[in-house]
Amino acid sequence: MLTDSHCHLSHVLLRDQVPDILERMRLAGVSRALCIATTFEEFDAVHALALAHQALWCTVGVHPDNEGVQEPDVATLVRLSRLERVLAIGETGLDYFDMQGRKAGRSIADMEWQRERFRVHIRAAREVRKPLVIHTRSSAQDTLDILAQEGEDGAGNLAGGVFHCFAENMQVARQVLDRGYYISFAGIVTFKNAAALQDVARFVPLERMLVETDSPYLAPVPYRGKTNTPVHVVHVAQCIAQLRSIPFEQVAQATSRNFDTLFSPNHE
Repeated sequence: MLTDSHCHLSHVLLRDQVPDILERMRLAGVSRALCIATTFEEFDAVHALALAHQALWCTVGVHPDNEGVQEPDVATLVRLSRLERVLAIGETGLDYFDMQGRKAGRSIADMEWQRERFRVHIRAAREVRKPLVIHTRSSAQDTLDILAQEGEDGAGNLAGGVFHCFAENMQVARQVLDRGYYISFAGIVTFKNAAALQDVARFVPLERMLVETDSPYLAPVPYRGKTNTPVHVVHVAQCIAQLRSIPFEQVAQATSRNFDTLFSPNHE
C-alpha cells in the first residue's frame, strides 16, 4: 500500500472531490495521504479533513511564499501541532525563485522575512519534536544553513523532517541526507527533461525516501498538465521502481514504512 506524503486536498480544485478521491485512492492501493497546510487561515479546513477521514492526516504551517497572511509564531504552531491527527510542522522553508515575477526588484537580502518565518517553524518543531515539511526553491544553501544554525544539523536534530518535492542536484541531496533528513519525490521525477533528478532518485537510499503528489500541482506522466490527485502517487512510485530496477512493491513498502518512521502516525 502506498502513502502520498504531501498533498493539498483543501485546494479549491480538489476540496469538493474528496470522497471520490478517497475511493479512487482505495482502488489504486493508496492507503493514506498527508494534507499540507500553507496558511493559518486554511488550517481549520485542512485539519477538518484529517479529523473526518481515517486515511488522511495533516500538518500546520505557513508556506514561505505566502504574503499578506497571518504570520506564524512559535506558541501558535506548538499549540496547533498538538491537536489530534497533526503530524508535522510545515510546509515551511525558503523560496527565492520568483524574484523576476511578483518579487521583482527584491534581492536575497530582502527575503529576510522568509528566513525569520522559517526559523520560527524550526523552533516550534524542535519544541514539540515533530518533523518539518521543508520547501526549498532556488534557496537550498540558505535552507540548509538556517537548519544548522537552529540546531538541525544532523547531530543535534530534535525535529528532523523531509525535503518535499525534491528538485535539487546531487550535491544538495548528499547534504540533505548527511543532515539526517528524508527526500521526497513528486511527479517531476517522471518528466522527460528530469534526467539529473532521476539520477538523484537512483542515488537516494530507499530507506530515506518518500513519494508524494503535491496535488493538485505537478501531475506525473502520463497526466502531466492535468489536475493532480493522491491517486497519481502510483506513477511516481512506478517511475522510481523502474529507475532503480526494483519491484514496484518494494518502493511502495519502503516509502510507506519511512512515512511511519518519520511521522509516527500510529503514535500521534
